[in-house]
Amino acid sequence: MQSKLNLNEKLVAQARASAAGVAADTQKFIDRHTTVAVERTICRLLGIDEINAVEVPLPNVVVDHMQEKELLAVGAAYCIGNAMIETGLDPQEIAAGIDRGELDFSKLAPNPASDIRAKLAAQVEATAGRIKSNAARRKEFLAEYGEDDSPYVYVIVATGNIFEDITQAKAAARQGADVIAVIRTTGQSLLDYVPFGATTEGFGGTYATQENFRLMRAALDEVGAEQKRYIRLCNYCSGLCMPEIAAMGALERLDMMLNDALYGILFRDINMQRTVVDQYFSRMINSYAGIIINTGEDNYLTTADAVEEAHTVLASQFLNEQFALLAGLREEQQGLGHAFEMDPDVEDAFLLELAQAQMAREIFPKAPLKYMPPTKFITGDIFKAQIQNALFNAVTVITGQKVHLLGMLTEAIHTPFLSDRALAIDNAQYIERTMRHLGEEIVFKDGGIIQSRADEVLEKAAASLEDIERQGLFATLEKGMFAGIKRARDGGKGLAGVTQKAEQYFNPFIDIMKGGPAV
Repeated sequence: MQSKLNLNEKLVAQARASAAGVAADTQKFIDRHTTVAVERTICRLLGIDEINAVEVPLPNVVVDHMQEKELLAVGAAYCIGNAMIETGLDPQEIAAGIDRGELDFSKLAPNPASDIRAKLAAQVEATAGRIKSNAARRKEFLAEYGEDDSPYVYVIVATGNIFEDITQAKAAARQGADVIAVIRTTGQSLLDYVPFGATTEGFGGTYATQENFRLMRAALDEVGAEQKRYIRLCNYCSGLCMPEIAAMGALERLDMMLNDALYGILFRDINMQRTVVDQYFSRMINSYAGIIINTGEDNYLTTADAVEEAHTVLASQFLNEQFALLAGLREEQQGLGHAFEMDPDVEDAFLLELAQAQMAREIFPKAPLKYMPPTKFITGDIFKAQIQNALFNAVTVITGQKVHLLGMLTEAIHTPFLSDRALAIDNAQYIERTMRHLGEEIVFKDGGIIQSRADEVLEKAAASLEDIERQGLFATLEKGMFAGIKRARDGGKGLAGVTQKAEQYFNPFIDIMKGGPAV
């Protein structure tokens, strides 16, 4: 890509190197620890599913038992594989036995690690094969239907009822949406378990469950066949169940996942130690499954000023890039986030937004950047909202953003009607069609407002990253650099679920998935 901003490439390299240093330092902590969510994910990937008589998911039953018997440090793979050797049962039967009180991991004789790994091999390979098959199927659809380089038109559904969501999602896909994101019910990120089955009673969104994923995937495939387009499905693997929901998404062929530990730390008060460990395994699963992750930098600008704090967005993008690479996510799978959130009363705000978006595009040229619409300064004036969204759509097209979340003219009023989505899609498609190659036709004035703004943001971001590398990520988060929010290293939700790995610990799925995408 030819630079329009004449960015200081040495400064870009310096910022990227600092971010890599932060990620490598944090990875040392990650490699030494596991969490209850990671171990529940291993249970799920080994085939444990369903709920007990009081609706507790069986993966939770197994891992709660491990915690009670002080076995979390040796890991679910070790405990389940050893139990398979000793009892002759499969993982699902083992979970049921624990639930009935008939099986106790701590009372079983230990077997050699090599024997345990060999016992698990068939189930590990079967699960990996299912995920690989899903990734291959996605590629087959894309090869059959084809797609151009236009932005992915991304809209949300959030009724709380998966069956109503399906009705709305199919309508949006027929109206031209490329990505359907099913918003999770309010507060699900704080649940330390994953609900089971199809759900109809969410608030502000719909529960993320494997059955809901399966139902929506089937519905979008149906519309895709009708429209001769591949419709992507997006959900959220963030909060206290990051890797579990990533695994469920991989098993049901989701295409995008909101996946960002920094978002959980800042905006959901998830303990930082817990969530960085969870993020690593969740991103490894997403990588293997060919899923695009979306990160949450846009949220910084809902609490901090978009003009003054733009450099924190860029700094976080650099960090998310490096953490993603360590987990095996290719640049093409990194939907790094940012947003069009400046006060519309700021003079030349459009130019400043254009500078920020172009800078992200040039610094992360392979990333399918996730660009968020204006929300903070949207009011009940739907006519102004339509103009604000049109300006946002123009920046999207001019700078080549890829994951294009549509703004709704009724953003500040109510959950969108089908007609609101239709108007938003019409707005985006009109601008994409009439400005299709405008970005290729224009250049920016040397030393002008746009180039100067990009230089300023880059310089501040590089300085911030240098400071973060010096202090460490955890210390930086305690001081409130991002979004003006301070979080304690030992505070927040989920710390009790973190433990240091024992010598015999192993995770057989990391061995398979660390190589990157399955296909």
